[in-house]
Amino acid sequence: MRSGFTADCQARVAFEVLANRWDSVVVLTIDAHGPARPATLLTRIGGISPKSLNDALRRLERNGLVERRAYREAPPRVDYALTEAGAALLEPMQAMGDWATRYADVVTDAQARFAEPSRP
Repeated sequence: MRSGFTADCQARVAFEVLANRWDSVVVLTIDAHGPARPATLLTRIGGISPKSLNDALRRLERNGLVERRAYREAPPRVDYALTEAGAALLEPMQAMGDWATRYADVVTDAQARFAEPSRP
């Protein structure tokens, strides 16, 4: 797996799928609370605009990580649930979270040093 991260490498899909800021948050929120309507997700997540949430849900659905379930009710109701692929992504996401917990300070310190003006 370490070699061959070429343009057509399938391993790159995993990184591209969660490259958006909100996608992993939506996946984790659905996992923590179960299927949810968009308004419920907005409340549970906080800090996300309705447009950003809608865009994230569409991306996640397009990538096969969530499924949109429409109910024939009045008024109409829609909720979103993780698919098998979405649930399977939780373990690698946890590993990335563990990495972030361990190395976030290293990354933010490096970013701060890089942003400092150069000294002659």
